[in-house]
Amino acid sequence: MAKLKFVDVTLRDGNHTVKHQFSTDLVSRTAAALDAAGVDIIEVGHGDGAGGSSIHTGRSAASDLAWWKAAVGAVKKAKIAILLVPGFGTIADLESAYGVGVKVARIGCHCTEADTTEQHIKRARDLGMFTVGYLVSAGMASAERLAEEAAKLESYGAQYVNLAESQGHLVPAEVAARVRAVRSAIKIPIGFHPHNNLGLAVGNILAAIDEGAEYIDGSLKGFGGGAGNAQTEAAVAALKRCGHELPVDLFKILDAAEVFTKCLGERAMPVIDNDSIMMGYNNVYGGYVLPIKRAAAQFGCDPRELVIRLGERKVVAMQEDVVIQEAQRLAAENRSVA
Repeated sequence: MAKLKFVDVTLRDGNHTVKHQFSTDLVSRTAAALDAAGVDIIEVGHGDGAGGSSIHTGRSAASDLAWWKAAVGAVKKAKIAILLVPGFGTIADLESAYGVGVKVARIGCHCTEADTTEQHIKRARDLGMFTVGYLVSAGMASAERLAEEAAKLESYGAQYVNLAESQGHLVPAEVAARVRAVRSAIKIPIGFHPHNNLGLAVGNILAAIDEGAEYIDGSLKGFGGGAGNAQTEAAVAALKRCGHELPVDLFKILDAAEVFTKCLGERAMPVIDNDSIMMGYNNVYGGYVLPIKRAAAQFGCDPRELVIRLGERKVVAMQEDVVIQEAQRLAAENRSVA
């Protein structure tokens, strides 16, 4: 059985679900509960990572610095992490995070663009941070291409490579093939970050572990882009059921989920709705679920048709302008036909 590390992403990926409106109090209380449960790494910030707050992607309720400080001040053992995508986040953001006690830097990029991360990975290592190369939308590249990109991340100094299946598109056999290819190309550990659009997040985790993944991502109550991530408390239970070794206490992670729910108040939980299923099926980035719904309502088009268009265009993360563009085109075409 595998010895695993658990990374909870509720306080970063889950921010997508509430339009990046988590309060610092919610961050502090939830981080403390996750820490008490034995979670190894807790990722915190805007849904799109450091520097993500903007008109384009959504203004956040608090600054990155305020969120990071709230989390760092709440934990005793867990390491606080940030996601930083070069172009949104900067070296200055990385240094600010380190300055307030963030210990882990997850440097992200689209799965075919690892060369954009070299400067940031090297700076994170220079600062003494535990540094992760993070390949977004791993289902949009072949297993062979992912292996090539992972090798670049290792060469820059990444201490593990995280494969983020951001669309919830892959089935277990496809996850296994990608992890297996990356495993053959690098010597550092592999992590896996699933989404649940087709209801396969926990199953995909098990497939990744069977091929050697050691770091596993999840979020409380499944909060995250699209239909959400693997539900932390369910994933922990499944992993323990399979006999895998991880330091998370099952009762306490269930308690953490309740703490998070109480802090949220009256908020809808992520579900595998029709839009999320269409997004997973068509390999469209999970963070677009709310922009797609808003654009479809604004321009009067079918969100399912909009998802198909975005899939055909192979949109990648953070192209919200394309969502609006395609909604306008689709609405215009529908009017001309009518």
